[in-house]
This record gives sequence, structure tokens and C-alpha cells, in this order.
Amino acid sequence: MTFFSCPYLGGDVALTDEREHHITLRHPDLLPMYRQCIPDTLMLPDRVTRSSRIRHARLFSRWFEWLRGGKHVVVVVVSDLTSVGNHWIITAYMARKLTKGDVEWERI
Repeated sequence: MTFFSCPYLGGDVALTDEREHHITLRHPDLLPMYRQCIPDTLMLPDRVTRSSRIRHARLFSRWFEWLRGGKHVVVVVVSDLTSVGNHWIITAYMARKLTKGDVEWERI
């Protein structure tokens, strides 16, 4: 298990070995080659959106101009509301465009 700092959430976000394996299998364009984009996105996101599909989940996104001609990296983080400070990554992927949603925070 790996932990990444996330100032927006005020703590660390866990990436379990199982979830890292999932991302590697389902999104091989991101992992393992661009693994550093995950902590970079959590550390300094461009936008944080509430998930419309998963309760208590947020989508952290960041644009990387140099990534495959320009791509967003989206990191989906679930927070356990019953225990303060428990956050974990359920998936991460690259996207050309971001989906619409309830924007919680955006960097200007």
C-alpha cells in the first residue's frame, strides 16, 4: 500500500496494491509509465468534482500538456465519512475531456 498527500482532503490518500493492479490492467496507458501523475494530481488538482455515480467519491483532475499530446489525469477518491481521514483511490485514468458534474472546487 502506498500513501499520497492530498492537501485538499487534509490528509493522505491510500492506493492499495489491489487498486494499483486494477488501474494497471484497466488503464495501461496510465500505469505504470505515468504513475507520478497520480500523486501530482492529488497534490495540486485543477478541479475537484463530486461523483454522480459513487456516493462519497470525488474526482480529482489535472491537465498535463506533455502527457500524450495533452490529457487530463482523473483520480477517483472515496472517503469514509464514519472515520475522519480515511481516503482511498478506487481508480485513475486519462481523459481527453472531463465529464460534467457538481464541481466542488476549481483552480483559477
